[in-house]
Amino acid sequence: MFPILQTERLVLRELGSPDAQALLDCFSNPEVLRHYGQQPFTSLVQVQQIIKNFANNFTEKRGIKWGIALKEQEGIIGTLGFQEWSMEHRRAEISYALFPDYWGKGYAQEAVKRAISYGFEEMDLVRIGAIVFTENEASQLLLQKIGFEQEGLLKKYMHQNNMPHDTYMYSLIK
Repeated sequence: MFPILQTERLVLRELGSPDAQALLDCFSNPEVLRHYGQQPFTSLVQVQQIIKNFANNFTEKRGIKWGIALKEQEGIIGTLGFQEWSMEHRRAEISYALFPDYWGKGYAQEAVKRAISYGFEEMDLVRIGAIVFTENEASQLLLQKIGFEQEGLLKKYMHQNNMPHDTYMYSLIK
């Protein structure tokens, strides 16, 4: 059963076909992808397959991806998830992205805190990691506020627009 998580203002829920257009809009936006390390989505067919991949990852216990929704609105305002989930080693990496209209309103911090709680309490994680572009100061500040520690610099670790970027590795230990 896919876990639905709630906060004061948000619902973290499974992504489905009705979210495809919003995901395409979000992940084809250069502002959103500037520090995300992935190529832009290009079609609804591609997004539908990605949604299926998210469901398979959850079923196979390799990852989980939530849509972030406001309690009083239809649709999603972003995504949040764990990937590289290792049950054996009790670790996963967290990632998140919000649509630009929702930046700077505290939604990311609220959602990330709830997901971390779920990760430690329900997924039995001991370590949650995060990979962040060195240029992404907003994400670094968010993680530091929550208690993540910067562990090191990964040189030329991710590519965006065919350019290598250095990233920081952050972690939060239970």
